[in-house]
Amino acid sequence: MDFELSEAHRRVQATARRVAREVVAPRAAAIDEEEKYPDDVFAAFREAGLLGLAFPKEYGGSGEGTMALSLAIEEVAKYCCSSGLILLLAALSTRPILIAGTEEQKRRWLPPIAKGEMKASFLLTEPTAGSDAANIQTTAVRDGDHYILNGTKSYASGVSDFVVAFAKTDPVAGARGVSGFIVPRDVPGFSIIKYDRKMGVKGVPTAHYRFENARVPAENLLGGVENKGFNAAMLSLNSVRPLVGARGLGLAEGAMSYALAYARERQAFGGPLTDLQAIQFMFADMALAIEAARLAVYKAAWLVDQGRITKKDAAYLSFGKTLATETAVKVSSDALQVMGAQGYMKDHPLERHYRDARQLMIVEGTSQIQRVIISRSLIDGDLAYE
Repeated sequence: MDFELSEAHRRVQATARRVAREVVAPRAAAIDEEEKYPDDVFAAFREAGLLGLAFPKEYGGSGEGTMALSLAIEEVAKYCCSSGLILLLAALSTRPILIAGTEEQKRRWLPPIAKGEMKASFLLTEPTAGSDAANIQTTAVRDGDHYILNGTKSYASGVSDFVVAFAKTDPVAGARGVSGFIVPRDVPGFSIIKYDRKMGVKGVPTAHYRFENARVPAENLLGGVENKGFNAAMLSLNSVRPLVGARGLGLAEGAMSYALAYARERQAFGGPLTDLQAIQFMFADMALAIEAARLAVYKAAWLVDQGRITKKDAAYLSFGKTLATETAVKVSSDALQVMGAQGYMKDHPLERHYRDARQLMIVEGTSQIQRVIISRSLIDGDLAYE
């Protein structure tokens, strides 16, 4: 068992750290204030080759894998969780194509994302179907060489050139009746109906999309097969859970590091805050949680790179996501507490870290859904401590 990063992973980490410090960090506060997609940050990621890390070489990527992308996201999220999301979205939006798409679909749609020439979104959630994803109401009806889609999708990235959307081709079959579709943004009848007003992660606008008799070419049916989309969606979510965890891990590290630097300088009761045992123990608890989360996230990323994203290993993917995202919320809260009133002010990044962290326990499967997955793994015997 080797706990050292490979040379390739260290190179990716160093590159991401440089981009994070030179490009992302100086822009982080403004990205939050302006609530606009940071095209300059996206361009920096493209130029550094970070967008294609998890894509195979034959589809325009570098083939470095999910572990490498997790490391990059971790470095970026230390300063800006929105920018970390930009890297994650390149994987999430295209993972269904990589998992279930035809060879023609992979070669057409994956390279532009890997190379940073296009952006995409993942459309599964609906106003009445979040955690209960099998209950989606969007429909797709075959009409000659097209499918006609109707329905509404929620909380997806509002910056996209195409989307991967899921709809019912058999409305009475539950999860077994779900199919996936690759939908260009210029398809008539497909539009954004509103943008969200969010608590945090404001640098990546999220939106509600509507299909109104949108005609999608049948060749864009994911994998060319009806009623196979739900499995592709679930496996895609499994495979990106380490990446969500990496966002939480980086955010927690950034929050703790900032508060620690402050505590070393802030004078109280005759010395720096770091002389106070109450403060020392808070930092010790932060480090304990971060290190536990790091091991869980890195193992989960390693599993994805081994192709282990099915039910048998799902609990370990959920461990990484849950531990790291809940750590992000706790550490950002405690780091803010260390700084007192200063931490509550927008002059410092802690209030932004705290707002951004809260999103992570909801997206790509809530903490409660992760616990359902873990408990089922225990009950079914996929996860055992015998």
